Amino acid sequence: MKITKLMVDKLPLPTSAVAGKTAQKRYYDDVMKGFGVRVTSGGTKAFFVEKLVQGKLRRITLGRYPELTAEQARREGQKLLGKIATGIDPIAEKKEARVKVITLKQVFEDYLNARKTLKPSTVFDYQRVMREAFADWQSKPLLSISKDMITKRHTQLGERSKARANLAMRYLRAIFNFAAGEYEDAKGQSLITENPIRRLSQTRAWYKVNKRQSFIKAHELFLWYREVVNVQNTVLRDYLLLLLFTGLRREEAMTLKWEQIDLMAQTLTLPDPKNHQPHILPLSDFLLELLIKRKEEALGEYVFPGTGAKGYLVDPRKQVAKVIEASGVSFMLHDLRRTFITIAESLDISAYAVKRLVNHKMNHDVTAGYIVSDVERLRKPMQQITDYIVGQIGQK
Repeated sequence: MKITKLMVDKLPLPTSAVAGKTAQKRYYDDVMKGFGVRVTSGGTKAFFVEKLVQGKLRRITLGRYPELTAEQARREGQKLLGKIATGIDPIAEKKEARVKVITLKQVFEDYLNARKTLKPSTVFDYQRVMREAFADWQSKPLLSISKDMITKRHTQLGERSKARANLAMRYLRAIFNFAAGEYEDAKGQSLITENPIRRLSQTRAWYKVNKRQSFIKAHELFLWYREVVNVQNTVLRDYLLLLLFTGLRREEAMTLKWEQIDLMAQTLTLPDPKNHQPHILPLSDFLLELLIKRKEEALGEYVFPGTGAKGYLVDPRKQVAKVIEASGVSFMLHDLRRTFITIAESLDISAYAVKRLVNHKMNHDVTAGYIVSDVERLRKPMQQITDYIVGQIGQK
């Protein structure tokens, strides 16, 4: 039959085969092959064209009836079928047109949705960088961000912080790399022919930033400890001490839950640390006593509870600043981890034991693959480090 207004008006509505689901039926035109109308049990009637494109059946909806008349749909269908006959895929073409104007904000959202294994802290860092470094680029099409724009923005950011400028561009580079594999043109070729961040490497414009190597020196430990134990906020006090005596990363300690602490076995477990390798750490006598006392004051699931929505200690910068001012010892939270590692190395503890204690990967060390370090083998070096620190701070 030929699809006309009269024919479409008379088409019956299909009955639903399954309760709660919409049934549909397609009717095809005898005059123009591939042109048809789809009718649903819900009363919707829509025109479409379908044809094989590179071995795949492509079905394209032209529009609903009566907003689109039968004659209008026939003309639109002829145009699309003509494109397909010349090798053009209208669906891919439409997708390409949409992708060409996709904004940085949309690509970033797609990136986060695809990277499901990113830790909440990493996602937070990404969002902060995008908000601080590229706030005015959010609504720009990704393809409009040029090499010159990258160079200029990198320089602007570097005037405030060279390290943050490099970090922002590394994050943006990752987003462009994702887009290169995610978005294609009608021919299946990547729309991102070159990552614009490469300009910084080609022109050697990356800032040289020396890796921070600061730590608390042996003679400063007493001054630091004296002020820490005088902190009225016992949560912060114990948090800082735990960082020093374990070498944990700041986020690992902040989010520590009581279910991760086994006071009987004297162990601390990190089920999903930064390197995604579960980590069990032995507790020295100092740490055991600290956690037993903290357990007596426990107010919830977190070892170091906070008053915010997250439920744990989040941003102790103000309190840390007070410790620095009172002690005269300048430090950042990660410096406590470096202090732990520095002390371990100074005691001639095995490099393998040190790496196990701080949960560093040893992928490129063939020998390390044959060494099995269990928690009990780490207990002695852990106690050695504690004994050294206790000796320096003048405590028994």
